[in-house]
Amino acid sequence: MSSRKTASPFASIARNTLIVAAAFGLAAAAGLLRNIILGRQFGIGADLDAYYAAFKLPDLLFSIVAGGALATAFIPVFADFLAADDRAGAWRLASAVTNLVVLVVTALAVVAGLAAPWLVGRVIAPGFAPAAQAETAAVMRILLVSTVIFGVSAVQGSVLHSFKHFLLPALAPVVYPLGIVAGALWLGPLWGTRGLAVGAVIGALLHLAIKFPALLHYGFHWRPVLDLRTPAMRHVLWLLGPRLLDLGVFHVTLIMMTNLASRLGTGSVSALEWGWDAMQLPETLIGTAFGLVAFPTLAELAARGDLAGLRRTLSQSLRVVVALTVPAAVGLIVLGRPLLQLLYQRGAFDASSTEAVYVALRFYALGLVGHASLELVARAFFARQDTLTPLLLATASALVNIVLGLLLMGPLGFGGLALANSIAVTAEVLALSFVLRRRLTSAL
Repeated sequence: MSSRKTASPFASIARNTLIVAAAFGLAAAAGLLRNIILGRQFGIGADLDAYYAAFKLPDLLFSIVAGGALATAFIPVFADFLAADDRAGAWRLASAVTNLVVLVVTALAVVAGLAAPWLVGRVIAPGFAPAAQAETAAVMRILLVSTVIFGVSAVQGSVLHSFKHFLLPALAPVVYPLGIVAGALWLGPLWGTRGLAVGAVIGALLHLAIKFPALLHYGFHWRPVLDLRTPAMRHVLWLLGPRLLDLGVFHVTLIMMTNLASRLGTGSVSALEWGWDAMQLPETLIGTAFGLVAFPTLAELAARGDLAGLRRTLSQSLRVVVALTVPAAVGLIVLGRPLLQLLYQRGAFDASSTEAVYVALRFYALGLVGHASLELVARAFFARQDTLTPLLLATASALVNIVLGLLLMGPLGFGGLALANSIAVTAEVLALSFVLRRRLTSAL
């Protein structure tokens, strides 16, 4: 009897992870189609450098206000209303959080749009030529519109996760790249990278719209409220703080890497971006899928005080993640170049583009196990309502990443920036695992 109980949490996680991973696989295929189209039309060069650099600040704003941190803070409070069978209170909270996100993200987007030329020239891409900096600022202003849409979509995705509905939120990343593909095919020839940015806005609208059927099924109801003084909203904001800083540190580090890469010659920013995307494919299918599905179970075990069950479930999940990501990392290193040639080497994406992306991919692949494991280990801390420890270690990891990037970019170029990331994230996971093991052992 007891063996079935201890096995059931992981069995449920494994089943749901397969569903989410399948949806993520479709998203990866859509992203692959996007990259093939972009590579054929633009190649690895100044145009895509400007396009990818323009994403850095909008991505940072989204993560700070409404990214992955939101689910950590919102879902437990929303679930309390559902447990009390208070659907009206639940939807009022969802409305208040949505409205607050829209107001905050819009205000930040307006400020960022006004300051875009200065931000690009001084912070994001000081190594770009003046014309490339101007194009990056123009593209960034368009992309900031999508940031507001993604903010709304993030809240609605957290709502559906609270109802244990994972499918449509997992399919949202499938439709988003299709907007960019449309922008590349029909707007890119007319407007260049600005057409891609408009496509990203279209993709963001699709990312939100695909969730509507499920939201309506669960009784979606919006109200024009903020409720900043209610206990529920205050609790959400209290839980949100450390996670916002955590993700902010991560994206500031990415901006710093773009800053350094912009000084290493044309194509360096694009090569890093494509190498990162290639590494993120197995990381998303394995690490993100496991982390997303395992989090509610880990939180439930922590709430019941079943630390032995939490430790066992985490250990089982981690063993599977490591067993899958080690051969995936080897595969990226050994087969990365021919795969890039097969998928992308056509049109403006020539042999030199393939080689540049492979350099970044090879070094990023060394950190694949670390990135995938981080999805689980960090959520074990969140399940125990500890968002401070991951923040402190993420900050230390960011400092290591930047220092190593400065040291390695000289001898290894942009490949050194990718290697710095892999070393830093691996050290972060090892440190988190050490702290978590000691705390769980002492608490048992």
